[in-house]
Amino acid sequence: MEIMEEEKVLLPERQYHLVKVLASLGGRTEASRLAEAIGRKQSDIMRDLAELESRGLVKVHRVRVWHVCLTSDGRRYLKEGLPEERLLKTVEARREFPSVKELAEVCGLSRKEFAAAFGRLRKYGVVKIVSDRVIYAGEGLKELLDDVRRTKELLRKVVECIQVRELPGWVTELKRRGMVEVTESRVVEVEATDDLPKLLEAGRVGKAPLITRITSEVIVSGKWKEAILKEFDLSIEVPVKYPSRKHPYVEFLNLVREVVESMGFVEAKGPHVETALWNFDVLFVPQYHPARRESDVYFVAGEIVGVAPSDVLERTREVHERVWKYGWDPREALKLVLRTHTTPVSMRTIYSRKEGEYRVYSLDRVFRPDTPDPTHLMEFHQLEGIIVGKHVTFKHLLGFFKEFAKRLGLGEVRFRPAYFPFTEPSVEGYIKHPKLGWIEVFPGGMFRPEVLYAVGLKDHNVAAWGIGIDRIAMMVLNINDIRDLYTNDVDIIRSTPLPREVMR
Repeated sequence: MEIMEEEKVLLPERQYHLVKVLASLGGRTEASRLAEAIGRKQSDIMRDLAELESRGLVKVHRVRVWHVCLTSDGRRYLKEGLPEERLLKTVEARREFPSVKELAEVCGLSRKEFAAAFGRLRKYGVVKIVSDRVIYAGEGLKELLDDVRRTKELLRKVVECIQVRELPGWVTELKRRGMVEVTESRVVEVEATDDLPKLLEAGRVGKAPLITRITSEVIVSGKWKEAILKEFDLSIEVPVKYPSRKHPYVEFLNLVREVVESMGFVEAKGPHVETALWNFDVLFVPQYHPARRESDVYFVAGEIVGVAPSDVLERTREVHERVWKYGWDPREALKLVLRTHTTPVSMRTIYSRKEGEYRVYSLDRVFRPDTPDPTHLMEFHQLEGIIVGKHVTFKHLLGFFKEFAKRLGLGEVRFRPAYFPFTEPSVEGYIKHPKLGWIEVFPGGMFRPEVLYAVGLKDHNVAAWGIGIDRIAMMVLNINDIRDLYTNDVDIIRSTPLPREVMR
């Protein structure tokens, strides 16, 4: 809106105070700070800002910012020293250690901290491994200490938390090392236009009462002459009233339950905190398998261990030692983990029900230390199922995948051979996303005899599958980033179609 020369701009009292405060704050500030300055909440002034923007007095910007704060580890490292500092003191004190394991035992660091610290000392050449012995070499010591000093300076920089509009590289590095946590948000910023300072300086901005309703008293008294009359614009669309609805992803999961149950499956539940026995060992995954490393599994800290049926422990020990030829450790099997898949639910079900003809599924959360990207999250949902019976074959599994895809309207399914430690034969099924291409969502196979033996099932076959249901949801809901499935952004939720409508 163009302001005429010498025209005086009259504003309602609150808008008048807003522009005065904005000018006093340098002409640009966050809306939350502006609202606080006049004793209001940000939501209270958003309409005022929109009106000021329409009159050409301010500009409103919505910007993305990141809040960077120290984690508990970051605060501890500032107080006690970085892991590489503490490890360096241990190494300098003795200069030589029989093995990496012996150094890890005496340094007082956790396994994760030791691995990171030892890697940095080796990177700078401070220590070397000679004939399996750890030797203090001292090379690169100055560079290491400079790096430690720089890292601690950066940690001090975020002791009180900072807010940035772009993530610098050092924040990403500290986050990777678990020293800072980063949260993303959007803030509203208000900027004065070029006209506002000139109008304020010339005294051409005034305040007047706002009248939204014309009454006889207003007309007779003449108050309308010195007031701002709120215009009634019939061209403005009435506000959209959105009906209440469940989160679109919850709607989709409920629909999946209906589809699977219509195919004869019954839902089963299991614990999120599981023993490694049910998560790995029963599934014929040896205790030295790389899938059981800390980089791939969330282990529960401390010395707490789970419990398990003695017959399952004994049969699992027997089959591991007979086939894999190593000394199976029951203590390793009783460690607690956040389950990496829902297959433990199937194994517990088979152990409790044994022989018979039945179909069981589980739809629930699982946990893996993945780096979030458009197709991966650290916590996601998996749809797991088993078909148990004397005459169940691999064809039944492929038929289930095709029928399931058909009922969800997923289109063509392609299969290729796969390998999993606990199934043979195994298969991976792919469906095509319009933007991401072919996505693997249907892994499955026939449980190996060793797996069924561990849970006491005889003379029966079991077809098993574990579906990446989040990725299927992306296709059905037309979402390109898996992180949007868990969003609380109202605009995204409202714009996401109903699953049932998409599948018609």
